[in-house]
Amino acid sequence: MKIAVIGGTGLIGSQVVKLLNAQGHEAAPYSLSNGVDLSSGKGVAEAIKGAQTVINLTNSPTFDDASAVFFRETMENLIDEAEDAGTEHIVILSIVGADRVPDLAYYRAKVLQETLLAEQEKIPYSIVRATQFFEFVTAVMSWTSDDTAVRLPSTLVQPMASAEVANAVAQVAAGEPLMGVRDYAGPEVFPLDELGRITLAFQGDRRPVVVDESAGLFAAVHGDAIIARDGAVITRTTYQEWVSSR
Repeated sequence: MKIAVIGGTGLIGSQVVKLLNAQGHEAAPYSLSNGVDLSSGKGVAEAIKGAQTVINLTNSPTFDDASAVFFRETMENLIDEAEDAGTEHIVILSIVGADRVPDLAYYRAKVLQETLLAEQEKIPYSIVRATQFFEFVTAVMSWTSDDTAVRLPSTLVQPMASAEVANAVAQVAAGEPLMGVRDYAGPEVFPLDELGRITLAFQGDRRPVVVDESAGLFAAVHGDAIIARDGAVITRTTYQEWVSSR
């Protein structure tokens, strides 16, 4: 199967391309680096020409209100070009619980992206939702830390390895369109502050983690909003296994 992976050079996309090609598919990565700009539409028609499946893994450069503009433009451009190209399946990657966090602009923007794809009626589609990636924990901590402490809310998270996110996307892309959503989540639930302490301990960092319910992006997430519900696919790799292997 010929598969175009837009956003195919990033953390998830590069792994998806590798997995699909190893399975015997003809998967090609496209991004700004090779002249494909989904925001403007430049190069998209050429990239998806002849591809039965198109995977959209592009991501907004910001987490603020501008992210909604990005996801609207990129999704509408892709749908238009995919209709013209006769694409048989569009796959996007979204976030578990995005629709349960209305106070977060980026999550609202991801719901908009999902809605635009689901409401068009001409192209079969699949929406893969994943929980937060292990790889992003250190970045999340850096947003609200200084030389003396790391400040994190006690938000419940259920993170997973990016390798397992990529595997989920590849499996769905190679299969029949879901015509809906499939959730994937890690095997463990942590308060974010606890995950921070585990991470600092493995890094040999002696800074304390201070619980601050107003700190950072995840302060807008309440209760178990981004925890997987019944029916989600639960992956195998634990955080301690992953961090120990780094």
